[in-house]
Amino acid sequence: MSGMTPEEHARYEWQMWTPGIGVEGQEKLRSASVMVSRLGGVGGTVAYYLAAVGIGKLVLAHAGNVKPSDLNRQLLMTTDWLGKPRIESAKRRLNELNPHVEIVAVGENVSSVNAQELVDQADIVVDGAPLFDERYAMNAAAVAAGKPLVECAMYDFDAQLTTVIPGRTPCVACIYPEPPPNWKREFPVVGAVSGTIASLAAVEVVKLLTGIGEPLAGRVLHANMRNMTFRTLPVARNPECPVCRHVTEKA
Repeated sequence: MSGMTPEEHARYEWQMWTPGIGVEGQEKLRSASVMVSRLGGVGGTVAYYLAAVGIGKLVLAHAGNVKPSDLNRQLLMTTDWLGKPRIESAKRRLNELNPHVEIVAVGENVSSVNAQELVDQADIVVDGAPLFDERYAMNAAAVAAGKPLVECAMYDFDAQLTTVIPGRTPCVACIYPEPPPNWKREFPVVGAVSGTIASLAAVEVVKLLTGIGEPLAGRVLHANMRNMTFRTLPVARNPECPVCRHVTEKA
């Protein structure tokens, strides 16, 4: 017997027509929790689509106030909220979209201090952070907790996406033993590019929760949107990785 209200059933009806979702899949989404780090052009769009799809709880982490330069890509931020906390704008926008989703709003960026506490509140983690210190902290916490991590990033017209399943796939530290050179806090961003890879990341989350299709486990999707070429490359675990070398996949 479905626990959905008639209003929820009407909201999700069209996606429940999707083979592999149905009422059972929708209930899986409804009972799931996802943590998203940073709510910028990538993470914010992921959170928006996860709220739309009916994820039961979103744990969101982002510090700072809305700036004019955010508004070309950060769909959870609005002009009338300039100078006010980003996390409050994000919560407000997501509640407007879907009041059935529980929002845990944390006005901090992820660090080695708070990463484990944030990750422990969710079934799946999505990393949209711009700095590798944050990405490494999220990765270490997700691996320690045995939680899948959807890792997404973009620069200019390029983007990439992979899914880390602790114990089965390489983790972020395997793929990037050192931060990529010239990786900066501020970089060229076209909002539609960040939104494109964010949409694909949201699809990965839905697949992981419902069992539909195959996630990007052990593969990295590279997209060049200047010429619209997409390629998927295999990646392997580093047997000497200091983060995941002793980790085995949870049953």
